[in-house]
Amino acid sequence: MDYLPLFFDLKNRPCLLVGGGTIATRKARLLAKAHAKIFVVAPEISAELQQIVAASGGQVFFETYRQAFIDDKVLVISATDIRHLNEQVASDCNARNLPVNVVDSPDLCTVITPAIVDRNPLIIAISSGGEAPVLARKVRTMLESTIPGGFGRLGQIASQYRDAVKKAFPDGETRRRFWESIIGGPIGEKIIAGDESVVDEIRAKIDAADCSTSGEVYLVGAGPGDPDLLTFKALRLMQQAEVVLYDRLVSTPILEMVRRDAERIYVGKRRSEHAMEQTQINQLLVDLALQGKRVLRLKGGDPFIFGRGGEEIDLLAANHIPFQVVPGITAASGCSAYAGIPLTHRDHSQSVRFITGHLKEGAVNLSWAEFVAANQTLVFYMGLTALEQICNELISHGKPVDTPAALIERGTLPEQQVHIGTIASLPKLIAGKEIHAPTLLIIGDVVLLHDRLNWYKPN
Repeated sequence: MDYLPLFFDLKNRPCLLVGGGTIATRKARLLAKAHAKIFVVAPEISAELQQIVAASGGQVFFETYRQAFIDDKVLVISATDIRHLNEQVASDCNARNLPVNVVDSPDLCTVITPAIVDRNPLIIAISSGGEAPVLARKVRTMLESTIPGGFGRLGQIASQYRDAVKKAFPDGETRRRFWESIIGGPIGEKIIAGDESVVDEIRAKIDAADCSTSGEVYLVGAGPGDPDLLTFKALRLMQQAEVVLYDRLVSTPILEMVRRDAERIYVGKRRSEHAMEQTQINQLLVDLALQGKRVLRLKGGDPFIFGRGGEEIDLLAANHIPFQVVPGITAASGCSAYAGIPLTHRDHSQSVRFITGHLKEGAVNLSWAEFVAANQTLVFYMGLTALEQICNELISHGKPVDTPAALIERGTLPEQQVHIGTIASLPKLIAGKEIHAPTLLIIGDVVLLHDRLNWYKPN
């Protein structure tokens, strides 16, 4: 380890910035977040930097740096592109054992500024020792994407109730279990979301010396298949769930992102083949949550678009079980985008319909007359088996036979294939081909844009 990581308390303490340009301004913003009193010396100082200094209670000096400026300072940052000046600042500080940072010159530094993830009071610092700052920023970006913006509120709550919890739970082990029940349970999720009503819940648990955990269900949309399309919140809940119930439409790369020690239960459905009936799935979610488990219900696409998510949370609500719903990118949006087919376009379509193409008793019973109007896009989910019937019904109800149509198989995945034709030709085009689910059928003039707008080049 080339550097010892420390956190410096700079509240109302004098810090010197040498330099008045863009880099110095950036460093001043950082010092201001730490509530330092900022002093700046430079012949020219930007207007923003002057405002930051004034707000901190510090002072600006429009002159050349002199050694006297480091008197009484606790930290010095030299942010100039003048090598000999930076060397002079470093030398003066070293003579007094005063911490000094020289921007982009690790050889002149006794302290370095890391890449920072700020979830106050939780602060995470990442450093490469000045050797690879781009790598440090990359790690910061990765952490930013997995730590929710409201995470700091957990720390604030912990600070607020620290003494009360210590009094209610004298034993260190029970205190740990209490805070785990708060941070890792439904109350913690409410705190992250900014729900202030949890104050009463926390107080009640403290008064009852209750460190038990209650169950919760996360209804999460996994999107159309590409794991990069997951939301930050979806990924976070996937990582903390203890049990996961997943569908067949959840791609393998996404399932691999679930917490590795979580129990996995397959509840997928395909035509005439259900691993578990929907009523059983609904009840299983309730039963697992009542056991105090954090349960992830992972569904392809969006759980509220032909995903039966409403039925599942309806039973949870009836049983007073906490739950969260995380929307996913629905197949219509994801697959159409990856196929270069916009769902709407000023010149081609002013509306879009999401329609289930699922056969019921061998037929697709829909209001076909509503689908023949021009300037609209039709998106059929689960329409592969009924493809020929869908196309024939549209034609028989007056849809022009040359209306463009696209069948997208395994959309957004490396195996994606897009089959382009018309409502008259598409069924014949795919006849005899091995088409792999999941599939999505798009009908409308927007399909004509596929050749020009297609950007995704899968394997």
